[in-house]
Amino acid sequence: MEEKKEWKEKKVNLSSAIIIGAVLAVVGGVIGANWGNLFGGFGPYLGLSGNSTKVNWSALDEVYDKLATTYNGEISESEAIEGAKKGLTESLGDKYTVYMDSETSSDFYDDLHGNVGSGIGVEIGERDGYVRVLRTLPDNPARRAGILAGDILYKVDGEEVYTLSSEEIAKKVRGDQGTEVSVTVVRDGKEKSFTMEREKINNVSAYVDYDGSTAIITITRFDDNTGTMIQGFTNEFKDKGVDKVILDLRGNGGGYVSAAKDLLSLWLDNEPILIQKSKHFGDSTENSNSGKAILKDIKTIVLVNGSTASASEIAAGALQDYGKATLVGEKTYGKGVVQNLYNLSGGSTLKVTTAEWFTPKERSINGEGITPDVEVERTYEDINAMRDPQLDKAKEL
Repeated sequence: MEEKKEWKEKKVNLSSAIIIGAVLAVVGGVIGANWGNLFGGFGPYLGLSGNSTKVNWSALDEVYDKLATTYNGEISESEAIEGAKKGLTESLGDKYTVYMDSETSSDFYDDLHGNVGSGIGVEIGERDGYVRVLRTLPDNPARRAGILAGDILYKVDGEEVYTLSSEEIAKKVRGDQGTEVSVTVVRDGKEKSFTMEREKINNVSAYVDYDGSTAIITITRFDDNTGTMIQGFTNEFKDKGVDKVILDLRGNGGGYVSAAKDLLSLWLDNEPILIQKSKHFGDSTENSNSGKAILKDIKTIVLVNGSTASASEIAAGALQDYGKATLVGEKTYGKGVVQNLYNLSGGSTLKVTTAEWFTPKERSINGEGITPDVEVERTYEDINAMRDPQLDKAKEL
């Protein structure tokens, strides 16, 4: 496809229209006597009283009645109900509290466990107001085609997607193995299109490399197998003469706190690793496990960047608080809130922010991030040229 000379941002915001339409159309899915029953189950998750009669939905009933008697079209009850659930959740204004229908929920759990199926081998995330390519995976279609870190995801199969979330775009990029997908990116203000054949993506959560007596552990996410995998790596460190560990948490968006706890237990023996404060569930302190801190005396460097978030910030913050590691790289993302997953009827899931967490020294993470001890930038140009000044610095220390 020929490059266009100029690419300008469109000020399009579909979310408000979608939410309003869904909430208005809904009220009626089960309206009247059943309306309270529909939303009653959501009250506890949204900080509302479990007694739905304390919420007055009459104004919504009024809107639905008017739609039902004037709208020149059909109102689907099932779609209205789904729209209501999404709209009610989004009305909180918390980007981390999300209602997922059965299909979205299934995709979410697949992502969490690395079951990404077939795709083109890119990691994407929101940066500077756009969903961008954070990195391309080795020996996968995107890298072979020439897609680069920093590219803005603009179109998939000709459909504009840059106003969508990273999860929605990822879903469109994936598909059956062997099928083709066309992806248009924006780079330096110009559009570039790539047509690729989807391949099976192998996406492990952790792996280890060795540079002499230095072990470099890379963790891409914290799933339910991550802790076991890393403990398996460390079992061979003595035989390999490892005297230094570089823990790479760059691009790690988080996952299960329990997996981060397993990781920290390799350095910290029954020590507080995070403090959790919650409006509904009270305050609590989470400790590392006992008797597993086999790396407590090993020199450790932790690599972090702006995509290091959530559970990975817990790990980095705790190691920094206890002086167990030197942090190298760039300031972390700043996601210091806890989400609980609630499985609902029909295979749907409600992901709810239930608490805020702090480092052992009660440093706030949310909106603040964690500043590394040694700040080193790694640009998109560095990534695409396979340069890694952050890792180079970690090896020097």
